[in-house]
Amino acid sequence: MQNRERSEYDSVISSYFGEDQVTAVISLKVETKNADVIAEAIAEHANVEAVYLVTGETDVVAVVRFQSYPQLKRFLVESITSIPGVKESKTAMVVTTFKEGGELRYEVTPEGTTEK
Repeated sequence: MQNRERSEYDSVISSYFGEDQVTAVISLKVETKNADVIAEAIAEHANVEAVYLVTGETDVVAVVRFQSYPQLKRFLVESITSIPGVKESKTAMVVTTFKEGGELRYEVTPEGTTEK
């Protein structure tokens, strides 16, 4: 992708997800023997809110929060890809948070969903 195209792409993503905060869930396939070390390396980053070793198709799941999409992208490109033993990563962007920190943020009623 050219620099101009990349900038336009970042603008579209930022406008869709907003500029307030960007929350993402990163699923990683890693070398199993190094899973603990990889999870610890990810957990050391200030923007990582939670890291889990999980069963199933992925090995490690991290929840991250950044002030902007470009910051998230930089973390993925510079930090995640530089950790030895990471085989694959998939990132899901959070669109709406219904419950966080034990608190409901939205109420779902027959009339629709409203912010608390």
